[in-house]
Amino acid sequence: MTGHKIPAVFIRGGTSKGAFFKEDDLPASQAERDRIFLRVLGSPDPYQRQLDGMGGGLSSLSKVAIIGRSGRAHADVDYTFVQIAVDRPVVDYGQACGNLSASVGPFAVEEGLLDLPDGEAVVRVYNTNTDKIYHARFEIRDGHAVETGDYAMSGVGGTGAKIRLDYLDPGGANSPGFLPSGNTVDTVEAGGRGAVECSLVDATSPVAFLDAAAMGVAGTERPEALEADTGLMADLDIVRRRAGVVMGLADAPDAVPLSIPKVALVSPPADYTTIGSVTVSADAHDIAVRIVSMERMHRVVTGTGGMCLAAACQVEGSIPHRLARAMEPGQDVRIATPSGVMTVAADAGRDADGAWRVNSVTVYRTQRRLMEGFVVLPRD
Repeated sequence: MTGHKIPAVFIRGGTSKGAFFKEDDLPASQAERDRIFLRVLGSPDPYQRQLDGMGGGLSSLSKVAIIGRSGRAHADVDYTFVQIAVDRPVVDYGQACGNLSASVGPFAVEEGLLDLPDGEAVVRVYNTNTDKIYHARFEIRDGHAVETGDYAMSGVGGTGAKIRLDYLDPGGANSPGFLPSGNTVDTVEAGGRGAVECSLVDATSPVAFLDAAAMGVAGTERPEALEADTGLMADLDIVRRRAGVVMGLADAPDAVPLSIPKVALVSPPADYTTIGSVTVSADAHDIAVRIVSMERMHRVVTGTGGMCLAAACQVEGSIPHRLARAMEPGQDVRIATPSGVMTVAADAGRDADGAWRVNSVTVYRTQRRLMEGFVVLPRD
């Protein structure tokens, strides 16, 4: 017997993939939605394959986006991101996704939520997770969002149409401010490694940045090599949870959400080889990063994590600023990830009171609609 069907679209946005739903096609109850999302993605799966769902066994492939028309004066559509844990029944609304953000505007056009003329479209998106606005710029031709082009993204095979994402006033997306503790550097406990310095920064998403050398690694290792060091991963999670308390995300380490803050190892430019066996020279990037997402080393870098790092590189005295190649204010930041180099622009500086502030960050992505139709749920 055919199961219950819900309209959905499966889309690659940046270096992530997810199931996209229109707000009106989902039940109003969040508990009911959560049950649907877990079933659709195939979680929880103790084998971490999500074989019984649409997920791909990694945090970057276990995502949901909900899109609806916006009633806000400065937005065209509302976007809610949902991170689904792979091996446990966790449905997390505590963060945004910079990669799937690239697909929100095109989805709204294709699904008839917006009627825009051909040419460059500017879609104003309100993200419910962070209470922030971003603008998506992309081309429309013959009434459809253009997907083919010559823009190449690290971590994605082939090329696609460039989409520009401008995040406006992204500081304090989930915390009290751009520098949630008010400090450029804080000290937190890191398990067996004792106390370590970290920079706690929140621009589009909160991230705790550590000097890779302070954790005993180079910062250019492949993700699987870092994951194999169980002691390192355990200590990074201790840092993440303690940093979350300092950032005001929870009152105790055990209460810190699984999805935020991210914890990132940063290191100065150095020659390395990507997971695609491409050699990247030290001259080709300004700083390197290895970031943990949902207890796994990300194979690229989360979109919000990359944007946060670019902003952090402009904060004098922060750990990213110490380790990055010397740059002029406002200069694009070339970030070395396990899959290649990602370029991000950030406008950060001191305000009239001397406090650090980030005015905007800009990143370029591609996206492609992979499948449309229905997700099917068992009738029971």
